[in-house]
Amino acid sequence: LCLFGLIKVIFVVSVYYGNFCVFLSVIFVCQVYMACQSMLIVLIGSTSSSSSSSVSDQDEGSQQDSIVTEWLLVHQQSYKVSLAGSLFFVGLLLGNVVFGPLSDRVGRRPVYLTGLFLEVIFGYVTAFSPSYEVFAGSRLLVGLMNGGIGLVCFVLTQEYVGKSYWAMTGTLTSMTFAVGIALFGALGYFIRPWRSLALVSNSTGVLCFLLTLPESPRWLYSQGQTERAEEVLRFMAQRNGSVVSNLRLHRVGVAKAGNHSNQRAGILQLMVHPILRLRTIVLMYVWYCCSLVYYGLTLGAGDSSGSRYVNVALYGLVELPAFPLCMFFINRPAGRRKSMAAFLCLAGSACLCTIFIPENSSGSLALLGKLMVSAAFNIVYVYTSELYPTVIRNAGLGVCCMSCRVGGILAPFIPFMRSVSSSLPFIVFCLSGFSAGFLGLLLPETLHKPSVDTLDQLSPSLSRVLQTQECWDVFADETLCGSSEQIQEELEVVDQG
Repeated sequence: LCLFGLIKVIFVVSVYYGNFCVFLSVIFVCQVYMACQSMLIVLIGSTSSSSSSSVSDQDEGSQQDSIVTEWLLVHQQSYKVSLAGSLFFVGLLLGNVVFGPLSDRVGRRPVYLTGLFLEVIFGYVTAFSPSYEVFAGSRLLVGLMNGGIGLVCFVLTQEYVGKSYWAMTGTLTSMTFAVGIALFGALGYFIRPWRSLALVSNSTGVLCFLLTLPESPRWLYSQGQTERAEEVLRFMAQRNGSVVSNLRLHRVGVAKAGNHSNQRAGILQLMVHPILRLRTIVLMYVWYCCSLVYYGLTLGAGDSSGSRYVNVALYGLVELPAFPLCMFFINRPAGRRKSMAAFLCLAGSACLCTIFIPENSSGSLALLGKLMVSAAFNIVYVYTSELYPTVIRNAGLGVCCMSCRVGGILAPFIPFMRSVSSSLPFIVFCLSGFSAGFLGLLLPETLHKPSVDTLDQLSPSLSRVLQTQECWDVFADETLCGSSEQIQEELEVVDQG
């Protein structure tokens, strides 16, 4: 079932976008794999409906063979289930910090392949763990690699295409993650033994590793490696049926800047640069709140009434309507900024309403809140990538994802607030949604604005768009999705001689 879903994702996306986008399809399948790893603890760490009940008294909606039953994680030991989930998010945090700047320096492709290979290895360690301690350690390491490759995958989906397609590819990336959650719920229904479930879920990563990806041409160009960028673009154009064998990029403007201003691009620039500093602080808080609400509601699916597997699948499927909404609003006059703020406030409103209705009727509003925060989360991914220059984009996304993982670390413990008050978790989600929504209004709009490649282009004195930068955006759009004849007519970056 899981393999069928992965093949379907590849087929649909490849047919819709053409042969070239088999690369994007590989990344989308990788998102399904990462979603399974993120949700693994929800099913294999399931407990009975009452934390005080014995392991042998679990109902049919619980996982009969889980880490709880194998290592007797009940009563005073029950916290270890949430601890293992939090360790995964600690790994995500560290992965974002380490792999983000690293991929800006050495490239997207080597970081992606190394991280994916190690995640698969540590995933198998999870499946064959002889003790809880080994299991918890493996979840930390899986999270470390997951955070790194997840960041690189998203950036690649943006940099493989022109800026006009960023909203589309960003939305599809988030959508396939949601599909992965739903597929994992279905997979868990048919595979009950926790070791078998962990083994099958991890094996899909092998498929992703075997399907190789090219380096980002935009990253190569920003680093001044125009020859390699030309090679990658020619390869992509050929896969799309275009003939651009004599294509050349001028080594001017942005490419030259890659040899000077880009040398000082690093994670410290996020705090030193006056424009990036404000953006980073605001985005870090927005990402934190999005993660806290998103994962708090998702990981709480196992505590909802009804079948655990159905709940997990529903919390994945409920995200799917969010993506058409995103694509509709973020390309309209409302833009990225207002759409993100509106969805965050709507998520907060849905969580607020759950406080005033009976607990057994709050499930629908919780799903609505998940829908809204999923839309906001999707927008913030696209929005953040547009707010940072290419030379520091992965570092910026890495820092934002770091704060996002802080929310993820806290999220597994939020459902435990029900022991104090059944409405307390939703109060936390409500305040988080409203505060992040209003604070996000401080950010600039990026709709119909040219993308930025270097730090110097953020300077007010250099706010005008360089001719080469304009050409790059059109060039990428047309090379990947249009005809080479149009490129040669419209762009001066193609050297016929």
